[in-house]
Amino acid sequence: MALPADRSATAMKDALQRKRLAFQAGFFVLFLLAPVFNLFRYDLNAGHAWILGLEWRLGLDDFLVGNIGAGEAAANVLLRLFLPLLGGAAVFLLVARRWGRLYCGWLCPHFSVVEAINGLMLRASGKPSLWEKEILPPWLPDGQPRRHDWRWWLLVVPAAVGFAFCWAVAFLTYLLPPAEIYGNLWQASLTRNQTIFITAGTIALSIEFLFARHLFCRYACAVGLFQSLVWMGNRDGMVVGFERKRGAACTQCLPERASACDMVCPMRLNPRNIKRHMFTCTQCGQCLSACAETQAETPDGALLHWVRDAQARSNEAGFRPGKEEIR
Repeated sequence: MALPADRSATAMKDALQRKRLAFQAGFFVLFLLAPVFNLFRYDLNAGHAWILGLEWRLGLDDFLVGNIGAGEAAANVLLRLFLPLLGGAAVFLLVARRWGRLYCGWLCPHFSVVEAINGLMLRASGKPSLWEKEILPPWLPDGQPRRHDWRWWLLVVPAAVGFAFCWAVAFLTYLLPPAEIYGNLWQASLTRNQTIFITAGTIALSIEFLFARHLFCRYACAVGLFQSLVWMGNRDGMVVGFERKRGAACTQCLPERASACDMVCPMRLNPRNIKRHMFTCTQCGQCLSACAETQAETPDGALLHWVRDAQARSNEAGFRPGKEEIR
């Protein structure tokens, strides 16, 4: 039996988030294991990189011993370093121009940590971060009560430190042979420098994960910044669109004119806003999923949808319940 249109839309949104979670989990595993299989890393001991299991050298050794001239050495650097970097960056930015910060919302291992710790803090305090001014409204998108319990803090700090330790170890394996690092960890025989690196990295990342997760994504991440800049320059790029003519339904989203889409955004944005106010949107689609859930009984379905091209140019998102009059 086919689902009604509203239920079908909700099911599709749920499937979207499951698919996104699968992409995030897979890329996080890749982030940890890429050095192990020499898929991508630079070996400080050997003095060369590994890419897809192959040694990647700039060809400067022959120049240093006098076997090739300066021109050939310069060509090697251009062909083996700058052209691959520029080509990869161009593809990355072309994707961002069309779909925005898709990497952030669907792949980035840092953003995966942001969302995981946001969820734990929400359960512990009713707020997704320490800097949220007020506790979020006590309802889930489906209208059920949202509860928080201070005992979840017993998981927040260990989770942040655990993620930070994994990251610190992974970063080190991108620079030194993974077999050496993991072997030394297993045998508790890390060298002094390895211990300092992992300890300092764990402390720094723990602080960042606990206090500045989404702040880093919004204001300090160069990868996210460049994606946002090229996306903002493309009026046809994919953006969250809002059906303004149905704005009255948005005021009945949750009790006391609360908005489910605002509550679920990990970047703490107002998804119904105009594009220039959505600069750091990660295209995670959580606002779309929340909207579909709250409007599940509405014949016309959700008010939020991804739009692009002509629809993106004419998008009228910009309504905030309780701050503008519905006409």
